[in-house]
Amino acid sequence: MLTFLPHWLRGSLIMLLMICSTLLLVPILLCVAMLKLLIPLAITRRWFTIVCIEIANLWVGFNNLLLQVVNNISWDIEGDEGLNPKDWYFVTCNHQSWADILVAQKVLFRKIPMLKFFLKQQLIWVPVIGLAWWALDFPFMKRYSAAEIAKNPALKGKDLETTQKACEKFKYTPVTVFNFMEGTRFTPDKHAKQESPYPYLLKPKAGGAAFVLGAMGEQLHTMLNITIHYPSDDRSFWHFLSGRITKVIVRIERQTIPAQFLSRDYLNDQQFRTDFQQWVSDLWAQKNQLLEELHKPSK
Repeated sequence: MLTFLPHWLRGSLIMLLMICSTLLLVPILLCVAMLKLLIPLAITRRWFTIVCIEIANLWVGFNNLLLQVVNNISWDIEGDEGLNPKDWYFVTCNHQSWADILVAQKVLFRKIPMLKFFLKQQLIWVPVIGLAWWALDFPFMKRYSAAEIAKNPALKGKDLETTQKACEKFKYTPVTVFNFMEGTRFTPDKHAKQESPYPYLLKPKAGGAAFVLGAMGEQLHTMLNITIHYPSDDRSFWHFLSGRITKVIVRIERQTIPAQFLSRDYLNDQQFRTDFQQWVSDLWAQKNQLLEELHKPSK
C-alpha cells in the first residue's frame, strides 16, 4: 500500500499510470480493430472482437490494481454473486461522479461481459480514447432535439434506428450494455432545476433504456440495477483517485426484465411508453429509498 504518500501525489500517480497504460494499449487495440475491418469474415470478426475485449480488460484490470495498491479503499459490495460472463446484461446505475465508471468496472470485472456505453457522437473526437471506444464497438449516438425534428420530420425515429444498428454488433458476442438513466451526474443545482421528486436522484430518462431493450429483446433478459453510495461528502473523481474517498458502498439488484418490455417500439407504442416509464419510476423510487437508508449514520 502507498497510502503513506500525500493525497495529491497518489492522485497524480494513478492518473499518470492510467494515461501511460492507455497510450500503450490503444495502438495495439487499433491494429486489431483494423484487421477486423479489413478481414470481413464472420469467424475472424468474432475472434478479433474477443481480442479487443481482452485488451480492454487488461486496461481495466490495471486500473483496479492501481486503486488497490495506491489507495486503501474499503469496499462494501452486495449482490455480485452468481453472475455469468457468458450472458448478456443491461446495467443501470445512479450517477454522481466519473468515479462511478471505475467503481462499476471494479465490482463487475470478469463477472459479466465488458461494459459498453452509448456515447454522444461528438465523443469519438476525444483524443486517443475516442478511437479506443470506436475499436471496441461502443455505439455512438446522435440525438435530435424536438426543434430539429420539427424542422425536419424525417429525423423522427432516427435515434431508434441508430440504436438498433449499433446493437446488431452485440448479438453474437456476450455484452453488457450500460446506461446511466439520469443522463448526467447528480448535483444539487441540477436536482433543484429539475424539481426531481427523488431527494437523492435526478429524474430518470426512460427512452435510452427502452431503445436498447427494443433493439436487443432476443438477448437482454437480465438487468443489474446498481446503487453506489460514497459516504464521503466530496464524491469527485479527483478525490476518488487521490484516496480521499476511503469507502464505497455498492448494492447490486439482479432482476428479470419483464417480457412485455422487450422488442417493443418506444416511439410509436403509447401504451408501452406509459408502462415502461412507470416501471422506471418505480425502480427509481426504490433506489432512492435504498440511498436514504445508506445515508443514515451507521450505528
